Amino acid sequence: MMLVASVTAIAQDEVETTISGDIVSSYIWRGQDLGSAAVQPTLGVGYKGLSLTAWGSYGLVNTADTKEFDLTLAYTVGGLNIGVTDYWFDRGGLDPEGRYFKYDAHGTNHVFEANIGYDFGLASLQWFTNFTGNDYKVDGKRAYSSYVEVAVPFKLATVDWTATAGAVPFESVQYGTSGFAVTNLALKATKEIKVTDTFSIPVFGQVVGNPCSQKAYLVFGFTLQP
Repeated sequence: MMLVASVTAIAQDEVETTISGDIVSSYIWRGQDLGSAAVQPTLGVGYKGLSLTAWGSYGLVNTADTKEFDLTLAYTVGGLNIGVTDYWFDRGGLDPEGRYFKYDAHGTNHVFEANIGYDFGLASLQWFTNFTGNDYKVDGKRAYSSYVEVAVPFKLATVDWTATAGAVPFESVQYGTSGFAVTNLALKATKEIKVTDTFSIPVFGQVVGNPCSQKAYLVFGFTLQP
């Protein structure tokens, strides 16, 4: 019994589990408006830098909002991180029936993206590129839509802040660009609200501007996590 208890304790120390859910006033992603108020659950497991995460977004007030379900396999060592994400949307893709298990290259709603990045401490740099799935140019050729982002975290007046700048390096139907374009300038503030001695709720506000589309957004949200 002592041996089993020891092995269980070691496993619990090494394997990390994430269960959380964000409630947001609107779904803004990389400077794009993807829907109104939404619940966005996360379920993930991690082991020694390797992680598998499921993430989704479901509209709370507008039934026409696209439902999203993403799976990400990632590995982090030191400041370096690499990963692959499978994005799936129930509409707006090449399959009008919105079937999850349809992976045909010219008839799927999935988009597969690879990323690599490095956290330097004072700032982090990330590069993302779609390599297959529903990502084509107007002429029908594969777009390889890409996005690069720099994020700088800092603390001010007991609040955690993050300043972000993101750009699309070349033509992309997905991001609505015809060439290089800055698509995401954001400033996010997060503050934990203490409810009890053992439970608090992170509340965040974010200002987002998209110089390419000439749009700006103000987002409010909070996170629930056991």
